[in-house]
Amino acid sequence: MDRFERIVRLHRLLAANRRYGVTLVQIMERLECSRATARRVMAELRDFLGAPLVWDRKLRRYRYAEREGEGPWELPGLWLGADELHALLAAERLLEQVEPGLLEPELQPLRQRIRELLRRVPGGGEALAGRVRLAPIGRRQRVRHRAEGLGARLARRRRLQILYHGRASDEATERTVSPQRLVHYRDNWYLDAWCHLRRALRTFALDRIRRARVLDEAAKAVPEARLDRYYARSYGIFGGPPRHTAVLRFTPERARWVAEERWHPEQQGRFLDDGRYELRIPYGDPRELVTDILRYGPDVEVVAPAELRRQVAERLRTAADRYRDNDG
Repeated sequence: MDRFERIVRLHRLLAANRRYGVTLVQIMERLECSRATARRVMAELRDFLGAPLVWDRKLRRYRYAEREGEGPWELPGLWLGADELHALLAAERLLEQVEPGLLEPELQPLRQRIRELLRRVPGGGEALAGRVRLAPIGRRQRVRHRAEGLGARLARRRRLQILYHGRASDEATERTVSPQRLVHYRDNWYLDAWCHLRRALRTFALDRIRRARVLDEAAKAVPEARLDRYYARSYGIFGGPPRHTAVLRFTPERARWVAEERWHPEQQGRFLDDGRYELRIPYGDPRELVTDILRYGPDVEVVAPAELRRQVAERLRTAADRYRDNDG
């Protein structure tokens, strides 16, 4: 452990025990050092960094002195310990695995700085980051060549002119949008934005953006509360207010899994007397919900509303007919 790390550890030990202080033995254990080294680190913290470190004769412990009219003392600037540096690098590596290159221009300087700091830490920079793996399923084609630098564009709060190719309509349209935030959902990236063509909030899949150009005009600002009301309350990636509540009943065999799953922030679930599990989910657009229900096949029944039940039943009949035709 180097000098930098010991200072950070000592400060955090003292900050966490401002009221009752700490003993010299506790400091030696936390810093993993000798008595002489512990006293030297305390002197550096007090004399060079200005920490109000004192020996409390009554408590017979070291502590931070109270400062009249000022808040708790903190290390000047940004100080990160080895554990935090490892965690930060791991988070950066995870984001890189989620979509290689998407935020590369923004993350590269941070990555270089973290690794410079970690060179002084035992174990190097891969101790945690190299032991975390993501297994993406259902990721669509890479979006780097279409959205490189989008993070910086988002931060600059400027409007974008995009050529967007809708998957459902199979048509491309020119749109001017005010980006609000990036969303990573089910191993794919989306852009929540105000669409000036539709004059409403919309979600755009990044892999469907064929071209993007930054405009000089400032982006329209949409309050966070409004974004959450529009995007977070309904089901899945589709925005808009929830207009219906799906009532799903799962078999006792499947109930043990579904009861521990989170389909929606406002879902309601309960076990029935016969062992089945009833799940109630608010939704607006049913497309994604229907797909998720079909994954459970005969282990789930749609009780309500009637239109959702009809859609699921029709899809199941179509699938059964296809297999019946092949068998004949």
